[in-house]
Amino acid sequence: MRAILVFDPPSQVGRFFTPELLAELRRHVELDPTLVLTRYEGPALARAEMLITGWGAPPLDVRALENAPRLRYVVHTAGTVKGLAGPAVFDRGIQVSSQAAANAVPVAEYTLAMILLANKQVWQLSRAYTESRRPPGLEAIWSAGGNAGRTVGVIGASAVGRRVLELLRPFDLRALLYDPTLADAEGLDAELVGLPELMARSDVVTVHAPALPETRHLVGAAELALMRPGATLINTARPSLVDQDALAKAVAQGRIYAVLDVIEPDDVLFDLPGVLLTPHVAGSVGTELHRLAAGAVAEVAAAAAGRPLRHAVDPATLHLRA
Repeated sequence: MRAILVFDPPSQVGRFFTPELLAELRRHVELDPTLVLTRYEGPALARAEMLITGWGAPPLDVRALENAPRLRYVVHTAGTVKGLAGPAVFDRGIQVSSQAAANAVPVAEYTLAMILLANKQVWQLSRAYTESRRPPGLEAIWSAGGNAGRTVGVIGASAVGRRVLELLRPFDLRALLYDPTLADAEGLDAELVGLPELMARSDVVTVHAPALPETRHLVGAAELALMRPGATLINTARPSLVDQDALAKAVAQGRIYAVLDVIEPDDVLFDLPGVLLTPHVAGSVGTELHRLAAGAVAEVAAAAAGRPLRHAVDPATLHLRA
């Protein structure tokens, strides 16, 4: 089976695939690791039966598919394929694989870390310590929230949301879950509740729902007003899920805190001491990229052997995914 790498810029290939992983790929498919396409054109594409794609790969539109008449598989080394594979791809019977499940691992780990630090009021105490250059008094330290018996609200039983619930199990924390697509939370170790109840009962609320027209500003001013004083909102999903203006106002009032790995451009957030901003690092970075590549290699091996793809994308539910 002939395969081609599609990464833009091509230098990404070296960040994802170690020499060992590239060698493993070549054991399963006919692949020139020095040929990396950034556009869907050329004689090699016309012969390709598989594309191994990464972040920055252009959309597979009708013209691209016409240039790849033998294409049978698209193995994506990243998460969402919404911007890559549209109806035209699935209409031709092309099988698409995604590493969304692998990318959910570091996002959930980041979220767990932020939950534990938020409940300990680490940022508030650190800021006070740094500004005064002396430790806060024992009363201030002892009155910090702590993690024992705290409640975490998870919005969305996505791959990340489910992984977060798994990671919470060893801790003395109660978990609430809001997901309108679920009838029950069996097997998820969480109490299924409505969104207002989740917002009102949680010490930390973490957002893991897909970005859909109906989920825009899912967490708005009314929901933020329900949060407990001193509670923290974490968003590692998509900026559109949270009404950013309403969040900025709530944080500026000193009523709640926020940890945001995704934002819409807004200078106000950078000036608020109650907001911790990170530059979209919750997902795979550094060595975590190798996990995505290893998962893609496993999918390539399955396809080459005629086995089902483990992480095949279902076009019927793609619109509900992140």
